[in-house]
Amino acid sequence: MPDLLVADLSRWQFALTAMYHFLFVPLTLGLSMILVIMEGAYVMTGKEVWKRITKFWGTLFGINFVLGVATGITMEFQFGMNWSYYSHYVGDIFGAPLAIEGLMAFFLEATLVGLMFFGWDKLSRPAHWLVTFLVALGSNLSALWILVANGWMQNPVGSEFNPHTMRMEITNFMEVIFNPVAQAKFVHTVSAGYVTASVFVLGVSAWYVLKGRHLGLAKRSMAVAASFGLLSALSVVVLGDESGYALTDNQKMKLAALEAMWHTEEAPAPLTLIGIPDQENHVTHFEVKFPWILGLIATRSLDGEVEGILPLVAIAETRIENGLKAYQAVQTLNDNPDDVAARQIFEQTKQDLGYSLLLLRYVDDPLTADKETITKASFDTVPNVMMAFFSFRIMAGLGFLFIGIFALAFFFVSMKRKVPRWFLRVAVLAIPLPWIAAELGWVLAEVGRQPWVIDGVLPTFLGVSSLSASQVIMTMVGFTLLYGTLAVIEISLMLRAIKAGPGGRILPEGITSEGPTGGRSVQFDV
Repeated sequence: MPDLLVADLSRWQFALTAMYHFLFVPLTLGLSMILVIMEGAYVMTGKEVWKRITKFWGTLFGINFVLGVATGITMEFQFGMNWSYYSHYVGDIFGAPLAIEGLMAFFLEATLVGLMFFGWDKLSRPAHWLVTFLVALGSNLSALWILVANGWMQNPVGSEFNPHTMRMEITNFMEVIFNPVAQAKFVHTVSAGYVTASVFVLGVSAWYVLKGRHLGLAKRSMAVAASFGLLSALSVVVLGDESGYALTDNQKMKLAALEAMWHTEEAPAPLTLIGIPDQENHVTHFEVKFPWILGLIATRSLDGEVEGILPLVAIAETRIENGLKAYQAVQTLNDNPDDVAARQIFEQTKQDLGYSLLLLRYVDDPLTADKETITKASFDTVPNVMMAFFSFRIMAGLGFLFIGIFALAFFFVSMKRKVPRWFLRVAVLAIPLPWIAAELGWVLAEVGRQPWVIDGVLPTFLGVSSLSASQVIMTMVGFTLLYGTLAVIEISLMLRAIKAGPGGRILPEGITSEGPTGGRSVQFDV
């Protein structure tokens, strides 16, 4: 039986490094595209003011980019250090998109990022804009291939288990690439990155206006952030809806868990606005529901059914029993690869082999498990409902808040041409909120997938390396200290760059202000 403490510690370590790494990813994705927009304005107008603005935000992009690369590389080494059996079991599939990401995307952005920073005086305006665009493209392609790999973990298509090699192998790489879960996660994650950068640019610009500094930069940056941010925030909601639709066919338990829906309800299913899930008693206290909404989101119909947690547990129990047939067939094929009857049984039941492996948490040999153990293992397929439920609601609530913030910013900057000081303060205070939403999105994605490291294929506790708990704790402490130091350095560099402002003086044309403390609003006379 596996060491469950080592498995839990390894999960905590990977969660810490992954969530730390994802502090940098959204800002890199979003700022790269905002730089393309700002430098595009410079190319089209020829105004030096846009060049200086692009350089300023490019400096912040560079600081963030370096830390993102450094922490991302560490994560890939963890697959070998802490998750060696996982890497052995699915490496042929999971490793392919990671290798493509390194060859196609990372090399592209890493090669050209230096030219983007130091090529201003050596390239023409259109040529330098093309370099900036390719850096942004490389950043987004990196996210694509990483999410293809992660999407396969959530929905393992285009692959099957080979009983002779005892590993998962690719059968159709195009299915892996065009996995609907991966595609939905990619567009949703990238759009969330655009929102993060837009809130960041909007908030920093608002801070400048409140301080009465760099008003020319603030005006133009706020206009870009408001427009780009509004479009991005709207797309996040739309694409998040698409992600929910993808869960209906591919991750039914995750969908039921994030809604704390214990029983299958009459179609179309209602959406639970708020409540307090009780996983032990299988009820949700004080729940407030909106009729029809979940059914429409999840099935795009009025008669489509969204299955509840307990019916899905019953299905899992049946799949465990069926998976035991596949498990026994694999053992037979190991002894006699030419056994036709065992091969036939395996082909009929192989889709449930992973469910039989859940029994290894309780017994050394799944074939010795009794009915009570099988029932107990079937309930392991239910993730942490409380965490999934509230992660989704806070994330979704913040998403709608961002729409409101950007809509107001767009109205004030583009329509009314006057930004109230109360809104400027709100914009500054909102800066950390996109990171909270993004981290909660990953909590939902990964916690909702449990107990699987590969959904329906390999339980998480089986994927870990043969390490001791003390070894994992030691490396976790080391990573925490190192990353804590890097976080302090990164934040210090970002704050120093923001306080220093852009190189050269950007004239405050088109903006009048009564100074950092006077007046109720700032006039935008565009």
